[in-house]
Amino acid sequence: MAGNTHSVPVADPADKKAVYLGTKNRLPEFALTGKVVVVSGGGRGLGLTQAEAIIEAGAIVYALDRLPEPSPDFARIQEKAVELGSKLEYRRIDVRDTEALHKLIEEIANAEGRLDGLVAAAGVQQETPALEYSAKDVNTMLDINVTGVFMTAQAVAKQMIRFGNGGSIVLIASMSGTIANKGLICPAYNASKAAVVQLGRNLAAEWGVYGIRVNTLSPGYIVTAMVEDLFVKFPERREEWPKQNMLGRLSKPEEYRGAAIFLLSDASSFMTGSDLRIDGGHAAW
Repeated sequence: MAGNTHSVPVADPADKKAVYLGTKNRLPEFALTGKVVVVSGGGRGLGLTQAEAIIEAGAIVYALDRLPEPSPDFARIQEKAVELGSKLEYRRIDVRDTEALHKLIEEIANAEGRLDGLVAAAGVQQETPALEYSAKDVNTMLDINVTGVFMTAQAVAKQMIRFGNGGSIVLIASMSGTIANKGLICPAYNASKAAVVQLGRNLAAEWGVYGIRVNTLSPGYIVTAMVEDLFVKFPERREEWPKQNMLGRLSKPEEYRGAAIFLLSDASSFMTGSDLRIDGGHAAW
């Protein structure tokens, strides 16, 4: 589809209004039944938590990650998927390998006969003062957090356009894309997340004609295994970070489950080019 600038007919979610009205099902517009969703960075952490929620909403999920093996939790969620009549598959890939990435996404789409959604959660973090950052480290950060996200979205969008059913793409950004974190020295990371927010707007502008919606999700501080390790090195942050938001606590990965389902489903059918920031009020002071 490279170079194709012509729109193709796509299903309009608004046409489902008549079906939703009077239904005896509970909030059917949130259902992802029969859909196929890719989650990059889905081998552990927030990405895997999102994958589990997407399965519970009815979709088939392909989790992509560069880990040799996914988290031990993956097997449990895979069993749950089978019980729910769905499936969870793992594919090892580095999002920096663009050619292999496009090939893999195409293979997934061919195997399932469709591709409906993406949660692009692959990313890395590095805490280094700006005066000490090397160009190599900056480039690595941007290569994964920006170019990798861009190319993953591109690969998925090409398949969505090929099938003509539209779709929803969710790019995981961060509250750090719009603020400078007090006491957290990560200039390259914050810049990369700001780029993801802007990337989401621009992809939404280009791909809306194909019925593809693109939004970003910007979490606040999340307590993951990686953050727990960070607290060992910087124990004061366990006490200070919760004081920086209006709820006085840090978030858990599962608190973003509903947001992912909302953004992927028809519940957000008129939402695109937007950033959904969920940060406990951190940036609202």
